[in-house]
Amino acid sequence: MEQILFFFVSFLALASAFFFVFAKNAMYAILSLIVTFFSIAALYILLNAQFLGIVQIIVYAGAIMVLFLYILMMLNLNKEDESKKKNLPKFIGVFTSGLLLVGILGAFKGLNQKTFAGDVDTSVGLTKNLGRLLFNEYVLPFELASILILAGIVGAVLIGKKDL
Repeated sequence: MEQILFFFVSFLALASAFFFVFAKNAMYAILSLIVTFFSIAALYILLNAQFLGIVQIIVYAGAIMVLFLYILMMLNLNKEDESKKKNLPKFIGVFTSGLLLVGILGAFKGLNQKTFAGDVDTSVGLTKNLGRLLFNEYVLPFELASILILAGIVGAVLIGKKDL
């Protein structure tokens, strides 16, 4: 059952990604990108990486897509602008995707099947284990990264503020 669900969600991700690439209307393209982001989050959760799945939903499907929709509403794209677009970038994208597919298939051909055999550790992607590792072994880099992010936020506010 889990394998059927995995293949269904994978097909949904691929179908919505292709619809995003070939959509004529920008609003439909962004909505299909949201479906792609949610299906990728579902794939992460099915692969026992719950933390990555939740971060995918919060960061990409939440924040980034709200930004995209806001920009789209601010630009107010009209239908007459859509006819001016060329098909050459789409063909270049399909060609480079095909080259990437050939490269991936070549990499899989060189793999040894014994690599995938064996016991799989199901506790690898759990948030509890990630938190334990993050706050025990990597607490100093974690705190330094938070200080760096705080300094960036303060710097952005100071640059954006005209007069203090």
